[in-house]
This record gives sequence, structure tokens and C-alpha cells, in this order.
Amino acid sequence: MPGGARPARRVWRAAWPVDVRATWGVLRRGAGDPAWRVVAGALWRAMTTPAGPVTLRVTTRAAEATVLADAWGPGADWVLDRLPTMLGEGDVGAEGFVPCHDLVARALRLHPGWRVPRTGLVLESLVPAVIEQKVTGQEAFSGWRRVVQRFGEPAPGPGGALGVRVPPPPAVLAQIPSWEWLRAGVSPQRSATVVRVARVAARLEQLPELDLAAARRRLVSIPGVGVWTAAETAHRALGDPDAVSFGDYHVAANIGWALTGRPVDDQSLVELLRPYAGQRYRVQRLLELSGAVRPRRGPRMAPRRHLPTG
Repeated sequence: MPGGARPARRVWRAAWPVDVRATWGVLRRGAGDPAWRVVAGALWRAMTTPAGPVTLRVTTRAAEATVLADAWGPGADWVLDRLPTMLGEGDVGAEGFVPCHDLVARALRLHPGWRVPRTGLVLESLVPAVIEQKVTGQEAFSGWRRVVQRFGEPAPGPGGALGVRVPPPPAVLAQIPSWEWLRAGVSPQRSATVVRVARVAARLEQLPELDLAAARRRLVSIPGVGVWTAAETAHRALGDPDAVSFGDYHVAANIGWALTGRPVDDQSLVELLRPYAGQRYRVQRLLELSGAVRPRRGPRMAPRRHLPTG
């Protein structure tokens, strides 16, 4: 579909009051994400799909539980066909979820339009997660932003004029030189993992066709992709409602503080979330959406530099 062509359109009436920004909020990689823009109440996203790049504009009619989506680019039909699933239709356990804590119950009441997304775009979630491994949020987001700005392309249709950029496809990621990764602030270990991931992109994009356990096993079979990275991918791309981000610097401490009044470690978090087996990520995200974050003390970690000195 040429950049200036009329968009493909879909109007979808949901069975719940869809909250697009809450559901897709985890897909945004920081305030400066080049693939994400909000203009006059409309959400604009650029994606790399199996059918090619796409610009998606989404608005909602909250009173009617209706989502209006326009799409430009070769991937337009691919995205519009999957829009309900991407926004959480078929979210396993959403309707029957029973909170065991008052704070979780309150968060559920406050966010009736949130669902676990299932984008089906594994690389879209996996590559930024690799870049975010073991670094500050500021460093992670800036690294991804620089990669998209340098190696992405203008989004199809009017998205390009808004400055929205499509993240680079696997073939481009696999060819980025080591010094460009360093210039973007991405360490050699993480960039090597991204390249490995890009080289097996075809196998990884088959993951939505597998059951969740098999998909997670395939993810962690890649050197450099651990439990945390797999979970960060699974609850975005695969719609896994149980994919808690174990190993995260903040997640265990925040959930522990919210539910018990004190931070906990991963081992204690397993026990704390045992009553929510199969739905543990749902608890994590609902608490995040409700702002249940422990108070921060002390200075923030300074971002590191990966450029050689001298």
C-alpha cells in the first residue's frame, strides 16, 4: 500500500470497555519511543510485521466500547485482522480472575478495560527486552531509541510526517556493526544477543503458534535470553498472564511492598503469588497500573557508558 494511499480501516466493538493505552502501555519503550506517538487523543504506532511495515492509528469510543483503527503500509491487513487479539480478546483468565488481596481487587476495579495483550510480534518485544537487560531504565530506553532512529525507517502514510519510525527488521538488526551498537549505548554482550535473535527470527515468529510452555523453552534456548527476558517477551507478544518478570531489580520488591508492606526477593515472591498460579503477571501489571510502587530512597543509578575511552 503506497504511503499516501487511503488507509485500511476496522471498527471493532468489544465486549468490555477497552483501555488501549493501559493494555498497550507496556509496548511503549520510554517517553521518547520513536514508534509511539499520541496526537489529539489518537494513538499512533509503527510496527514491523511479517507482511511488512505498518502505521496504525487507534481511537476509542469509550461509551460504546468501540475501537476505530486505521492502518497504512504493507502490514495493514495483518494488523487489522489481529487487532482484537492484540488488545486482549481471548485473554486467558481475564473474566474469572479472583483477587486474594484487597489491593489487587481495587486495582482490578480501577482498570476494567485492561487486558493482557497478545501482539504476536515476538521480535518487537524481545529485542528491546534484550537491550534493557541489567541496565537502568534511562539507559535501556535511550539505547532502543537510538537504534530505531538510526536504523529504522519513516512509518508508512501520515505516520512518517509525524516523526513516527518503524523499528528495524531482523535482517537490518543482524547487520548493524559493533561500533554502532556501542554508539547507541548497547554493550557488546547485549548486542551479540540481539544479533543471535535476529538470525533466528523466522523460528521465533512461530512462537505464537506454540503452547506457552514450549514457547518459553524456545526463547530461553537462545544464549543471552534468560528467564526475565523471556517473561518480558511472553506477556507482551504471547499474551501469557503468568509471565512474571522474575529477576527484575524492582518487580519483586514492589509487589512485596504492595501486598505485605515490605520488599521481598524472587524466592519469596514465588510463595507470595502462589495463590495466583497461572495469573501471576496479571497481579504484577494491575499493581503497576495502580501505582503500587515502593518509595525510592537514595540516588538513582547513573547510566553507564559503553564507548571505549582513551
